Amino acid sequence: MELCVIEGDGIGHEVIPAAVQVLNIVVPEITIKHAVAGWDYFEQHGTPLPQETIDLVRACGAVLFGAVQSPSYPVNGYFSPIVRLRRELGAYANLRPIQYLPVPTAREGIDLVIVRENTEDLYAGQEHTEDEGRTGITQKVITREASERVARRAYQLATQTHRQKITIVHKANVLQQSDGLFRRVVLEVASEFPEITTDELLVDTAAYWMVKDPARFDVIVTSNLYGDILSDMAAAWGGGLGLIPSLSVGDGAAIAEPVHGSAPDIAGKRIANPTATILSVAMLLRHHWHLPEAANRIEQAIYATLDAGIYTRDIAHKNAVSTTEFVEQVCERLKSTTARP
Repeated sequence: MELCVIEGDGIGHEVIPAAVQVLNIVVPEITIKHAVAGWDYFEQHGTPLPQETIDLVRACGAVLFGAVQSPSYPVNGYFSPIVRLRRELGAYANLRPIQYLPVPTAREGIDLVIVRENTEDLYAGQEHTEDEGRTGITQKVITREASERVARRAYQLATQTHRQKITIVHKANVLQQSDGLFRRVVLEVASEFPEITTDELLVDTAAYWMVKDPARFDVIVTSNLYGDILSDMAAAWGGGLGLIPSLSVGDGAAIAEPVHGSAPDIAGKRIANPTATILSVAMLLRHHWHLPEAANRIEQAIYATLDAGIYTRDIAHKNAVSTTEFVEQVCERLKSTTARP
């Protein structure tokens, strides 16, 4: 087992080592290989994603990715390294579970999964300007192939995890050629899974219900942009971005990546919450390496740590622990379970 580790920028330098520390306890035989990517690397070397990193990622097939700081304005030569890595690995579906954890910021009973198409839509990178820069144009790309494979992944996931309902989220009433195609293809796949209830919502209506009653959702399958937005909305019910994991998967490849960003405002202060990153590692163990017992151990250790009232500052300011102190508590609980017969 080999894992390519990319810390990236900001708090990636803090939460990734924390997750690796946990992983080494559960799977001590794993080989960790380090690579680089991100804005800091771009500023020093002129590329956000060197070929050496791409080669190592392909060789390993499994990646633990921290976070990158990307500008909100065009920068010559810069592109999103995580978007490029997803395409390089063919990691076409992003799985984002939002489940209850014992923290004061979470809604009890929350339990849903968002399956997001990961390679196209408005994130395909097909942008240009016209009229001497006075008009910016981004193309929304939806293909039958990408829609079908993410739909199939969503229905397979629902079947494997005994979930009963899938909601297709789109805006086909307005975007008839792009979202209309996505909707039609997902419904075609749905017909192969009659045991699973399928419904559909327009994305604005889905956002309304995500705020009003997230319990109505079981599995959501949607395109790239909508999935990105809805999963962050759902993260609020799960206790915050510092708690929500995700895994981008393809056919034989996977990228574990926490939902949160690089958080430059707290980078270097050792107060970042590593929970999302650690739980992303658990997803990698379960869905990519097919080691559910190892994944369960990590999830139980996280739950027990939070249940004991041990929180980082994003959860509770009073008696908050540092990143290092939090992961030490998780590791202590992991080691105690190792000692059991």
